[in-house]
Amino acid sequence: MPELPDIELYLHAMRPRLIGQPLAAARVRSPSLLRTFEPPLDEAIGKKVEGLQRLGKRIVWRLEDELRLVFHLMIAGRFHLRDQCSRRVLQQWTERLQEQTGDKFPEKVTAFRPEMAVHGKFGEPCPVCGAPVQRIVYSANECNYCARCQTGGKVLADRSLSRLLKDDWPRTLEEWEES
Repeated sequence: MPELPDIELYLHAMRPRLIGQPLAAARVRSPSLLRTFEPPLDEAIGKKVEGLQRLGKRIVWRLEDELRLVFHLMIAGRFHLRDQCSRRVLQQWTERLQEQTGDKFPEKVTAFRPEMAVHGKFGEPCPVCGAPVQRIVYSANECNYCARCQTGGKVLADRSLSRLLKDDWPRTLEEWEES
């Protein structure tokens, strides 16, 4: 079973991250991947992960209330864990702005605040690692991010510019800095 090392690696990485945590969301990208309709997948949302184990080539998530999610990676694909880095930060900003405003009506609403780490700071150094803040421009909007801290050094494609540059578009922060 050549998949065994990959399966064990997933289990090793997921145990400290998932056990005791509630399942925040699940997405089935193809109806052919779902093998049951009773109980519905939505019933697993919010249930805590009580354990993880291997069953042959499958990974089993044991959830509260005797629910099990069974994954066959060669059929289902790969796992992607989303950091709660985003929700927590948004919640902190919401609370911070509510404290600043109090019971008053918000008069100066803006998405750009000097205390924010990278939002609206394209080209400036990231306050965590010093790498230049990158941006993705789409329509009249932009999204700023640190390629080193947030995408593992990968420079995300900007729809208009990356299409224009095609193969010359830098794929990593190192390639970006060299160009």
